[in-house]
Amino acid sequence: MPEHERLEEVIDSVEQIAHKLGVSPDETEKLKRVAQIHPMRVSPYYLSLIDWADPDDPIRKMAVPSLKELNLDGFYDTSGEAENTKMPGLQHKYSETALILSTNRCATYCRYCFRKRLVGLPTKEIVKRFEDAADYIEEHEEINNVLVSGGDPLVLSNEVIKRFLEALTKIEHLSCIRFGSRTPVTLPSRFTDPELIALFKRYSQIDRRLYVVTQFNHPREITPQSVSAVSKLINAGVLLSNQTVLLKGVNDNSETLATLMNSLVSIGVTPYYFFQCRPVKRVKNHFQVPICEGVRIVEKAKAKCNGLSKRFKYIMSHKTGKIEILGIMKGKIYFKYHEAKNRKNLGVMFSHRVDEKAGWLDDFSTEL
Repeated sequence: MPEHERLEEVIDSVEQIAHKLGVSPDETEKLKRVAQIHPMRVSPYYLSLIDWADPDDPIRKMAVPSLKELNLDGFYDTSGEAENTKMPGLQHKYSETALILSTNRCATYCRYCFRKRLVGLPTKEIVKRFEDAADYIEEHEEINNVLVSGGDPLVLSNEVIKRFLEALTKIEHLSCIRFGSRTPVTLPSRFTDPELIALFKRYSQIDRRLYVVTQFNHPREITPQSVSAVSKLINAGVLLSNQTVLLKGVNDNSETLATLMNSLVSIGVTPYYFFQCRPVKRVKNHFQVPICEGVRIVEKAKAKCNGLSKRFKYIMSHKTGKIEILGIMKGKIYFKYHEAKNRKNLGVMFSHRVDEKAGWLDDFSTEL
């Protein structure tokens, strides 16, 4: 059976793992309510990585519903996706980049997901007619790259992925096509499908490579199975980069982060962005680390990294743009627009007074 069809075999209810949770019946009922609001879905493989004897297990934190998700502090659209949507499933925030929301499904629903508002839920935000999205991209020659995201596009059938690739590779002004996918981490067996690998090999050409931007968040996610998935993609001519999210209780210490980045380089995955966790409802209270603390974690981690593994940028994906968090000096924290919705802000640096509690740009009170 193709791996994308095996998604129906995932663990998708608290009842299926209640005997492993080690919580009271009352807490179990509350967790069920959490999963009714934001669905639970975990691949058997990813569930097997959890150490159930450890209540603070990082894989468990990322995959299993928590009572902390009952906290409603924050908001659902933290990066202004709605205002940048040109048609259902197509966003155009940055001049050179188009973003396609291809599906609302994943192999595993991460509890920290910044698209919690739509993943696993009925939504009008995913693309309805891919051809219309491709037409928009073709008409806008300033777009030189496309990110196919979701949900996770690589849980879609090979036929659908092929249709995406056929349409996009015909657009001459595109220099690269990216797939944002966590399947190498949560469902590495997807890449044992020779038909999928052949698709990547066919469409990743010397003059225009395909990229898979994946998301390893903890060293324990780097397993023989995930390394094999990465190797198959590399052998198909696909380039891999990684976007990690800073998550409380998962990777919020320099030793874990340095180990992760060094390990990624060793398996052929380029560390790319290290994202500040967004202040999403049911996520902020559970996972967000204060930015100043994040700066210190990053600097200590980079001291343990080599030249290749320390290339990642600490980034906040704000509604005004992707903002690089540069560092702290003399009571000020410094930022720079790495990407900007308003092109005039590109490369602009600015600072705020240090606020040890601030978890998002809007939390800082005074600009300097």
